Amino acid sequence: MSNPDTMLFIGGAVFDGRGERLDGHAVLVEGASTARVAPAAQFEGYAGRRVDTRGMTLIPGLADCHVHLVFTGSADPHAQMSRQGPAQITLTALENAQAALRGGITAVRDCGGKDYLEFGVRDAIARGAFAGPTIRAAGRMICMTGGHGNRTGRVADGCDEVIKAVREQVHAGCDLVKIMATGGVMTPGVNPMDAHYSFDEMRAGVHEARRFSKSTASHAQGTEGILNAVRAGIDSIEHGIFMDQQCLEEMLERQTYLVPTIAALRNILANADRGIPAYVVDKARAVEQRHRESLQMYYRAGGRIAMGTDAGTPFNRHGRNAEELAYMVEFGMSPADALVAGTSRAHDLLGLPDRGIVADGAVADLLLVRGDPTQDINQAADCQHHVAVFKQGVLVAGALPETTAA
Repeated sequence: MSNPDTMLFIGGAVFDGRGERLDGHAVLVEGASTARVAPAAQFEGYAGRRVDTRGMTLIPGLADCHVHLVFTGSADPHAQMSRQGPAQITLTALENAQAALRGGITAVRDCGGKDYLEFGVRDAIARGAFAGPTIRAAGRMICMTGGHGNRTGRVADGCDEVIKAVREQVHAGCDLVKIMATGGVMTPGVNPMDAHYSFDEMRAGVHEARRFSKSTASHAQGTEGILNAVRAGIDSIEHGIFMDQQCLEEMLERQTYLVPTIAALRNILANADRGIPAYVVDKARAVEQRHRESLQMYYRAGGRIAMGTDAGTPFNRHGRNAEELAYMVEFGMSPADALVAGTSRAHDLLGLPDRGIVADGAVADLLLVRGDPTQDINQAADCQHHVAVFKQGVLVAGALPETTAA
């Protein structure tokens, strides 16, 4: 008698999330887990439900390592959010999380929210009250007086105050701590090139986060700020626009992750005449070329790159997160390496090593796409080619192709 909770994906290809395309293999899912990945012939006696994946590829669900669930992707996200109350913002965050899931994103890292409202969304999804991706959330980003993110972040100056700010995020229930090392594009009156926190302040914040077993991320665009963050022991550099050879060498030595967020600048520049504040557009144009170069130099050097979009920034819509895969390929990554960045590498950065892979015993967060994304990345990057999304073995978006049962 067959187990009603089992499902065998058979007939098509499998991308394992670690860089390998497996032909002639089948994947058996039992409940919330991938029970077995093996050559299709080994399942000859299987009597349960079969999903015919001919002409398709089964890949791990994608992870976006940099989103802002409280922002909607409007032309001026801060202005729009300022017109909303806490209840509206919370529901917006839930809607955005669910849109990401429908777009093949089964895990996200929220890199700065509003008054911890996104924590309620994270927790409700985790306990099964709502469908949604696994969420890792930073809470309030930590920034200096007048620094990038000061409109919603926790302003802190000096080592003692930074330590206190980290403790506040831990007390509130954060999964990671985000510290703003430099200026940025989206805050008026700051220069992305400028280092904001000193090395001592960065080191104090990272050390305090690590004491409480929290990972760390740093918005870091300018060269000096990148170095301050890397030398402090940060886990990931977000954006990394003005990386130079010194940054590159020290990031490689420490195996620091780079989360490039190409979609953020791409969507600002593509929609520059649609109401985005002029200071945002001007700064985006100024850093565009260096952004491309920094990703290319880190990729060529073999650095660890994880997919992130900055979803929620202008015209950078939740649900279209997977487009980042195509941008990474356009910037020079191979399709297989971009897929690794969006699957196993991204989940490792999120602290979810049992996801982002198709392997025996892994959590069955899966995405079924038409064609072969290792040859044409758009088969994974463009949602119109997505067939079905599974979260812990449950179909949450799309529809199963033809199935047969004993």
